[in-house]
Amino acid sequence: MDRTAHRNRSSRPAGTGRGGRGRTTGRPTAPGGEFAPPATVTPALPAVESFADLGLPGPLLTALRAEGVTDPFPIQAATLPNSLAGRDVLGRGRTGSGKTLAFGLAVLARLDGQRAEPGRPLALVLVPTRELAQQVTDALTPFARALRLRLTAVVGGVAIGRQVSALRAGAEVVVATPGRLKDLIDRGDCRLDRVSVTVLDEADQMTDMGFMPQVTALLDQVRPDGQRMLFSATLDRNVDRLVRTYLHDPVVHSVDPSAGAVATMEHHLLHVADDDKHATTTEIAARDGRVIMFLDTKHAADRLAKKLLAAGVRASALHGGKSQSQRTRTLARFKDGEVTVLVATNVAARGIHVDNLDLVVNVDPPADHKDYLHRGGRTARAGESGTVVTLVLPHQRRDMTRLMADAGITPQVTRVRSGGADLSRITGAQAPSGVPVVLTPPVTENRPARTGSAPGGRRGRPPRGRRR
Repeated sequence: MDRTAHRNRSSRPAGTGRGGRGRTTGRPTAPGGEFAPPATVTPALPAVESFADLGLPGPLLTALRAEGVTDPFPIQAATLPNSLAGRDVLGRGRTGSGKTLAFGLAVLARLDGQRAEPGRPLALVLVPTRELAQQVTDALTPFARALRLRLTAVVGGVAIGRQVSALRAGAEVVVATPGRLKDLIDRGDCRLDRVSVTVLDEADQMTDMGFMPQVTALLDQVRPDGQRMLFSATLDRNVDRLVRTYLHDPVVHSVDPSAGAVATMEHHLLHVADDDKHATTTEIAARDGRVIMFLDTKHAADRLAKKLLAAGVRASALHGGKSQSQRTRTLARFKDGEVTVLVATNVAARGIHVDNLDLVVNVDPPADHKDYLHRGGRTARAGESGTVVTLVLPHQRRDMTRLMADAGITPQVTRVRSGGADLSRITGAQAPSGVPVVLTPPVTENRPARTGSAPGGRRGRPPRGRRR
């Protein structure tokens, strides 16, 4: 492939605009209210068998080998030939299928040799959560470095000054959550008029979280003739609206998320009695190996983490009520094994990648099939196997049966009790030690007290330069 193909947008057919509504309309499919991927007009380029077949810049190939990335995953093999040629791309597949490199390598290769002006990035990756922004940034940094491209993350929950400095220094690629990026644009610290490659990662989560107005406002600011790539695990009406409005004749690569999940995961519904749920949860948490346990609310997550620590389980809570530094430290502890049980709300259902995590437990069943797929996607990543367990109380059975049907999954259903052989066989559950565990609280920001007098007679006002 000619190197200029990495940098030049393929021409659009005469008379077609960005919307292309007549050519990219979705249609309802069963079940779960999803839409079928749109039909394309221009035939897609064929998939490749190796990264060497893509005509990538030499430093990128060297970096891939250095990172131990040998063969492309299916979504990479199918979409990269087209995205490198400038085509819009719609990638649909469950989390952990290799989407980050599928869009990341294309973004970096197409920017090879270009330089951004201060505050005017050339590529934008929009993600729904801070954790996913950090994961994408970490995953792409060695490859950006290989091409001497500058990559920065723009997220809320941390001091804005450092992000402003990075933008002013010049960053070719910005990985951002919508809210913080809007703040920076409103302040005049960032402009999107030179962005020629835009990626929406986990688009369904952004729409579910209410980011649609912000996302569309941001997309309206990037170059109208630029390339758009949208990756999503599910394709519902809101995502379909984004596809119809902002993607032109996209190359579609669709892997059914539930089919992929069935191939690499075991799915279990464990029917438990109301009065035995906590004991059952504690025994699963005491297993050998790490586990993520999902609950509905941050207060419930905090309560369970505290009870597990009292029972002798090294548990820590992760949710949106924690500061970003606390969330980062908690996740680091979980990855290095200091914490073995991550008790989380849906904030952890996207953007958290932990190697060798073989069990996810829905202590509280998810609200819908999309939440189920994304929670379960924390395990069985990159072709590995894993187990997803959902604890189901008697009054929840009918709803869970419907949810699993919407997800296209046929689970194994087992009635269990704490101390039972089936519970141990399925989850590795065992009795906890009963010796309370004390973990040092995760580091948090050093905030001045709000009562009494601060140095210099200021009452509760942070020192100059420490404003957040």
